[in-house]
Amino acid sequence: MSLLKRIESAKPAGGPAPAAPAGMPAPAPPSGPPAPGAPLPPTLAPTPRVLTSTPARESFRDVKFRIQTRVIQDLDPKLDLSNQVEVRRQIEEIFGKVIDEEGLALTRAERVRMLEQITDEIIGLGPLEPLLRDEGITEVMVNGPRQVYIERAGKIELTNVVFQNDDHVMRIIDRIIAPIGRRVDESSPMVDARLTDGSRVNAIIPPLSLVGPVITIRKFAASPFTVDDLIRFGTATPEMFDFLKACVEARLNIFVSGGTGSGKTTTLNVLSSFIPGDERIITIEDAAELQLRQEHVVTLEARPPNIEGKGQIPIRELVRNALRMRPDRIIVGECRSGEALDMLQAMNTGHDGSMSTGHANSPRDMLSRLETMVLMAGVDLPLRAIREQIASAVDLIVHQARLKDGSRKITNITEVQGMEGDVIVMQDVFIFEQTGVTEGRIHGRLKPTGIRPKFVEKFEVMGIHLPPGLFGFVY
Repeated sequence: MSLLKRIESAKPAGGPAPAAPAGMPAPAPPSGPPAPGAPLPPTLAPTPRVLTSTPARESFRDVKFRIQTRVIQDLDPKLDLSNQVEVRRQIEEIFGKVIDEEGLALTRAERVRMLEQITDEIIGLGPLEPLLRDEGITEVMVNGPRQVYIERAGKIELTNVVFQNDDHVMRIIDRIIAPIGRRVDESSPMVDARLTDGSRVNAIIPPLSLVGPVITIRKFAASPFTVDDLIRFGTATPEMFDFLKACVEARLNIFVSGGTGSGKTTTLNVLSSFIPGDERIITIEDAAELQLRQEHVVTLEARPPNIEGKGQIPIRELVRNALRMRPDRIIVGECRSGEALDMLQAMNTGHDGSMSTGHANSPRDMLSRLETMVLMAGVDLPLRAIREQIASAVDLIVHQARLKDGSRKITNITEVQGMEGDVIVMQDVFIFEQTGVTEGRIHGRLKPTGIRPKFVEKFEVMGIHLPPGLFGFVY
């Protein structure tokens, strides 16, 4: 029986039945209907309605908040919150004492659940903790205190998780951003951050958000996905990864394009796993989320302005600085603005094998976005010169999409061949061909186009040999 039902059942429904006088037997109930006009016996008389002010009954949530307040008050103020083992021990000890003092009759399941929720509130991320522990959830979206959505298997679902109020959500945001020195307030109402496991967090608060504080968490797997994982998910075929591995080892410059949530960072992680272990890699990101497994990796993270609006270090400055750090490869988590120009110049000045991602709807759109981002750098270059830079720097575009059924696939692997007149020439090497839809599930096949890329000759020079028939024919 739940706590609420037990509290309700513990309250009497009415007053006690009147006792029979001493020595007299209790009156027997009438055997038939009363005579017309006769007064009703007490047992059949309607009970008069008495308006009494009964106290409101507490729900499980109300009880939890009350117990939680007492536990926090009784915790040792000098307790080191980083020592989670000791903190958990003290919380459990105080919780048991408070429950006994309150005289609450909790079942074992209710007691465990309440203790877990209170512990999450004190040393974790409160109501979000169970969602973050669920490995099947890939995204958590908090739209104010009363609406929490998740993404599971590419589909969005509404959960029954709620917060107390806006202040409760704000406390969780502060707990996320405090360890990395970020801040969020009315003067700076947006922030990007990351959790200790690498998951990416964005928060935006009123007055910009009209529904209350909003948190979006892009979760990452505890251990990075591998080639075998992506093949099992149907993201790409073994042949496609054989080709991409050869491209990385041959030091081609690669852009991973796609829409929001299409899996660009996951694919970039997998591509980076093909980089030989004896190379020096510099990664540059807004919020560090790449999970490279090589030993010689230097991770750089952009810095937002401080409370006075000073001290900002954007990605563009980090790319310039990385050129002085003797990199073998530069990996920019995402090009969004003028840093694209510095990235292209790095690719064109001896830093082959560099990689980045960008938002785009197709490989051709990715090139158009690069043109726009170069113009955002404020450099007065003619469009043809920009396109020549792009055509010279970028060798390959890997385009990823999230399909309507929630699946993520590499839909195009496209070679950038060069310039013809004022146009950049591109050629698909692998594509995803949709064949049908059954019960909302998209069917198709990832296949080679039969075109042999021009840079395959570079593979042979570097001693990289691809299996015959990889491109759909034997050559």
